Amino acid sequence: MSLGELGVLLSEQPLLALTIVAILLGAASPMLAMSRPRLGAGMRNAAYLGLTAALLLTVAQLAGHNGRSEAALWLDRTRPAEIVGSETVITMRADGHFWVEAQLNGEAVEFLVDTGATYTGISQHTAQRAGIAPDPGDAGVILDTANGPIVARMATAGTLRLGGIEAHELPIAIGPDNEVETNVIGMNLLSRLGAWRVEGNRMILTPKAA
Repeated sequence: MSLGELGVLLSEQPLLALTIVAILLGAASPMLAMSRPRLGAGMRNAAYLGLTAALLLTVAQLAGHNGRSEAALWLDRTRPAEIVGSETVITMRADGHFWVEAQLNGEAVEFLVDTGATYTGISQHTAQRAGIAPDPGDAGVILDTANGPIVARMATAGTLRLGGIEAHELPIAIGPDNEVETNVIGMNLLSRLGAWRVEGNRMILTPKAA
């Protein structure tokens, strides 16, 4: 292999390049330590750091390829929706669900898009953070959840925005903190759209025409 081919290979494989450099520094540091102790020690420390970084990056890369691993789920954080033309696109996370960071009354809130949920629902803690209180005279409503039926209080969100979608005066269910672990976007929001569909690992939301 020529030097040019080696250079191309290392440029395409940064982890390999980092590992090789770290190994060379580690091998050269003892020879320099005798005549230049500080330089030798610095090279040795740089080699240790390089090898550690290469190991951590390799683990992260492997976790990314294994989409169901706990590491992959931890690394795959919830992001805001993407706007593509007139459509809003939510990308599936590693757990196989559609999560999105939305703005609820101006507060960043993580939501699971749940097409099986009748109402958009939030926890009491999220409601307090977004300045949402139960509607006057609300007597509560029983909702079926994954953990069984709960009694939720109905409220009204001023605005809920995700990507290019913005809902005003949206009915929203507030569940007890000890029974609601996940904020969900339900069908009462999706039904306000012009259309929504799932294509592969993307959920595509189309606003209703003005």
